[in-house]
Amino acid sequence: QVQLVESGGGLEQAGASLRLSCAASGSTLSNYAMGWFRQAPGKERECVAAISRGGGNTYYADSVKGRYTISRDSAKNTVYLQMNSLKPEDTAIYYCAAYMGDYLPTRPVSYRYWGQGTQVTVSS
Repeated sequence: QVQLVESGGGLEQAGASLRLSCAASGSTLSNYAMGWFRQAPGKERECVAAISRGGGNTYYADSVKGRYTISRDSAKNTVYLQMNSLKPEDTAIYYCAAYMGDYLPTRPVSYRYWGQGTQVTVSS
């Protein structure tokens, strides 16, 4: 079983950058495909980025493509989400999640392990 802890959220102005981190314990993240999700008030949780176990495959939602980059550092057992050119519509709670398998799912129901989330707020 893996435990996930997100960090790096905060309040930024539009156009700024943030880097979220998802640190794992209890298991090595190399066993898992990883996803970053976000949920804004009144909206469904959506996958914004995902990365395969080996890091060779990635997924980005259209709304963040070209602005967000997901990466993983096996030595640090951590997954990152670099967010550039932030927009007010990026405001949400951001969660990382782990999926044990070779597939790269984007539906929240596919992920078994979740962090507690970190708030990202972007002002205009």
